[in-house]
Amino acid sequence: MSALVLTGAGVSTADVAAVAREARKVEVAPDVIGRLERARKVLDQAAASGQPIYGLNTGLGANLGTTVEGDASVFQRQLLEGRSGAVGEALSVESVRATMFARAAMLSTGGSGLSPAVFVALVDALNASVHPVMPSLGSIGAGDLVLMTALARLLTGEGEADYQGRRMPAAKALMMARLVPISLAPKDGLSLINASAVSAGSGALVVTDALSALAQQHQAGALTMEGIGANRTILDPRLHMARPAAGQQEAAKALHDLLARDEAPAPAPTTLQDPLSIRCMPSIHGALIEAIGQARQAVEIELNAAADNPLVLSDDDLVLSTGNFHTAALSLVFETLGLAIAQCAAASAARFIQLTGSGRNGLPKYLSPVGGASAGFVPLQKTATSILAAIRHRANPVMLDFLPVSEGVEDHATQTPLTVAKCAGMIALWRRLIAFELMAAAQAIDLRDRFTPAPRTAAVHTAIRALVPALKEDRPLGIDAEALYAALAGGGWQVNLRPADLVQEQA
Repeated sequence: MSALVLTGAGVSTADVAAVAREARKVEVAPDVIGRLERARKVLDQAAASGQPIYGLNTGLGANLGTTVEGDASVFQRQLLEGRSGAVGEALSVESVRATMFARAAMLSTGGSGLSPAVFVALVDALNASVHPVMPSLGSIGAGDLVLMTALARLLTGEGEADYQGRRMPAAKALMMARLVPISLAPKDGLSLINASAVSAGSGALVVTDALSALAQQHQAGALTMEGIGANRTILDPRLHMARPAAGQQEAAKALHDLLARDEAPAPAPTTLQDPLSIRCMPSIHGALIEAIGQARQAVEIELNAAADNPLVLSDDDLVLSTGNFHTAALSLVFETLGLAIAQCAAASAARFIQLTGSGRNGLPKYLSPVGGASAGFVPLQKTATSILAAIRHRANPVMLDFLPVSEGVEDHATQTPLTVAKCAGMIALWRRLIAFELMAAAQAIDLRDRFTPAPRTAAVHTAIRALVPALKEDRPLGIDAEALYAALAGGGWQVNLRPADLVQEQA
């Protein structure tokens, strides 16, 4: 795999996922170093002129009015030590790698004034897989400063690191990777930490996972339409051109393509109108397509932006204070994405209950081939309901939950890391409901007399049956659901479909 080259622009959420999950190497374009050198020169000249510069010759937060005396480089180390207040379970290695890459991408725009050697050290640590142990609790979204101190301290040889699957002192990890601790010039410490890189990096992974789960949800929804004998006229493109709501045409096309039978006619519908969870799938999935697109756009703005405070404007020889680190828009799109996921998950759960209920459209009660006292699929309705409740709980907004801190200087926040984290948790739960729907829809297809699914839904059915056999008599279906969920979540879900059917390019 070729290295990803940082140029100061054009970084995508897919790039973040490749670096975080596939260990893709990162290179730096030569003009990036030149850009960093120019910004550093402007910063040093401004400091030499006596200009008050936040975090370089002034204190932080409520200490803004305090002048930094003595060695400004020593103050940068003090700044990191004093703000290492994060606690809780450590972020996963992939989240930390996403954070490291996100910060490198932001820094490559040249707005921070960071010393080029420090930037190179960050990229070298990422490529060598030396990762800081980064506690997860401490950011309120007004920049991820408290969390980011773990990264800056790692580069100076302080704190703990994860290296080759082992937790060890950062200095030892750097030594084993043949790297050396850095020295901090004035403002270097603040430049490393005063950013929303945790939010942007983790957000990129959430967008990637949402796209993957959406593709799987399309497959489950189409399979349900096959299994229940749904009326396919709802996918007629003319209907969606008549009401071109966000993402609706794309969703209808994705479902239509999954159900396409080439030259063969579609089977006759078993009903004039299906329940709303089936009939309104294009609208429900379309809203999610739109929400994912908005989240991706917001994350990619952050990845390719200079969000530093203070900001170095090299072309104008200026250093100005900003609020660019504040991520209200980013938090809002993940709140919205969470609600869209919850809507889609609720519809999936509703379709599962329709499939596994008293016997709709000629299907046997509880999808049991033996009938009588057989429980069939119906006990999983309780589990599906409990999962949906957990999703709905996480869908509650949190971006307004903050208190004024730092003597009222920081009196507004966005809770972006929390909105991103709860969205990630919702995707994991949603995939469990998708697994339930896939299992029930496959069972329904098996129980329909003389029925052959379309080629692409047949491929989905085959993939399910490779992991979960058809239900012939009662057995622990929770075990089957876990096996299918593991494949959906862990990359083991292999379905022979054309890339266009996955709608990842359309979302």
